[in-house]
Amino acid sequence: MNELGNIKISDDVVKTIAAKTAADVEGVYKLAGGVADEFSKILGKRRPTNGVKVEVGEKECSIEIFVIVEYGYPISQIAQNVQKAVLNSVTQMTGLKVVEVNVYVQDVKIVTEVEDHQEDIEIM
Repeated sequence: MNELGNIKISDDVVKTIAAKTAADVEGVYKLAGGVADEFSKILGKRRPTNGVKVEVGEKECSIEIFVIVEYGYPISQIAQNVQKAVLNSVTQMTGLKVVEVNVYVQDVKIVTEVEDHQEDIEIM
């Protein structure tokens, strides 16, 4: 609490920051969703925070990110880059102390130009 009152940052805010940051790391193909995310996909809902779980307290948070990396990139380096980028973004934007950023690499994707074009069409 500060002298003006309380500030509470929603879990969804931290999820959004972490998801956007992780997805922007070179070598990350996309975030990997869990069962709830697959259910949302069936319903036709696209959630930009798929693949991110957070616990937010008053002054600190912990983050879990599930990713699929592109074939050919060093997996451990990509995971470390995600950790550092997410830690920096969440800390800078929210002021919360990030206790941990756990990265789970769920799959490796071999990217071809044909697949990329088909995914672009599906999004439209």
